[in-house]
Amino acid sequence: MAKFAVKSLDHLVLTVRSIPETVAFYTEHLGMRHEIFTSPLNQSIQRHALVFGAQIINLHGFTREFEPKAQNVQPGSADLCFLTETNVDQVLQALREAGLRS
Repeated sequence: MAKFAVKSLDHLVLTVRSIPETVAFYTEHLGMRHEIFTSPLNQSIQRHALVFGAQIINLHGFTREFEPKAQNVQPGSADLCFLTETNVDQVLQALREAGLRS
């Protein structure tokens, strides 16, 4: 039995070669909305997101990724960011106890 439960998907991150080209495709062809926001940790960094309904796809430019990020990012790769009510240290401990490692 799991020691914690995922509550929902927070967002998906796509690593892309070109943020402008990616934004153009998703907004012009799929009707998503482009939003620019700043990082809560560094207000000087602009970040990009595609929004549709209640869902968000954050965009990272290849070689210009933000922390935290997936371990081996490549253009076209993605990482999922989940929400849980369990403390992140407890989640990490449970995964390690299950024999999983990063």
